[in-house]
Amino acid sequence: MSSCMHITVLCFAELAEAIQTSRFELELPDGADVEAAMSILCTRYPPVRSRRATLAIAVNECFADPGHPLHNGDTMALVGPVSGG
Repeated sequence: MSSCMHITVLCFAELAEAIQTSRFELELPDGADVEAAMSILCTRYPPVRSRRATLAIAVNECFADPGHPLHNGDTMALVGPVSGG
């Protein structure tokens, strides 16, 4: 029997508008990492796929690399480019 975990995904600004939500739950297999989550998100949400190269990923409020392991209850934020002056 395979186990799964649930994480919360947060999206901001233009990405949240494009997928029509700023917060949702994602079910992943136990042992999944950021890269696995992004693969699923890119399949389910074309706007994530088209912006993937420009997104920074944070897990529990710390920027994370693709190999960063995820755990049940984590929060993963998709942070788009920020400009300002």
